[in-house]
Amino acid sequence: MKINRVHIASLTVLTSAVIASAVLYARPSGATISGRVTYEGTPAKPKPIDMSKEPTCAKQHTTPIMTETVVTGSNNSLENVVVYISAGAPDENAPSQPARFDQKGCQYIPHVLAFQVNQTLEIANNDQTSHNIHPLPKLNREWNKSQPPGTPAITEKYDKAEFIPVKCNIHPWMHGNFAVLKNSHYAVSKDDGSFSLPNLPPGKYTITAWHESYGEQSQDVTITGSETKTINFVFKARPY
Repeated sequence: MKINRVHIASLTVLTSAVIASAVLYARPSGATISGRVTYEGTPAKPKPIDMSKEPTCAKQHTTPIMTETVVTGSNNSLENVVVYISAGAPDENAPSQPARFDQKGCQYIPHVLAFQVNQTLEIANNDQTSHNIHPLPKLNREWNKSQPPGTPAITEKYDKAEFIPVKCNIHPWMHGNFAVLKNSHYAVSKDDGSFSLPNLPPGKYTITAWHESYGEQSQDVTITGSETKTINFVFKARPY
């Protein structure tokens, strides 16, 4: 069988592509820090929210909506805790994809929104009533904007890292939080308290967990290679 140079060149390219693909898939994706956030003690009980003064929102809920200042689950899990690298990782440029904060049924969704410094923040009004979004920063510029129904999303950015409480001046039960962070290594604990920080290069990191009522706590972690390391946070709950 006679093989010409074109066939040899094609075979060489194909072989190189297969080798490159194998190397890519064999390459470690980085280390992961994961764990759970729980509480000890007696947490404050959520209270039902009376939306009767805003019937267009009240009718969207078949059962009363509860306050979300403290949200707990089974096995003492604690939800809505921001877990992030506070030291050891470089600052990162903001992603092009905006962070989304929705107002629906006179609730902020999500209750805690984490995003990066200088990342575009989009705030949408999905209700048939006006809202007034009023974040209360201490380091960043404060603003207070009305948003009637059917109007375009409000867009903003923050140039400093900070945890910012958010309220609606029209509906006093509406409360939320912005977590403005310096890099992409963050997570918000789920309903089972779990979190995961993947794709980390080897190094020593300070991992901080922040909760709007219970404050914050930190742990130092050193990781090597592509290992998975588990750390847990336990907050002392307060009944009031």
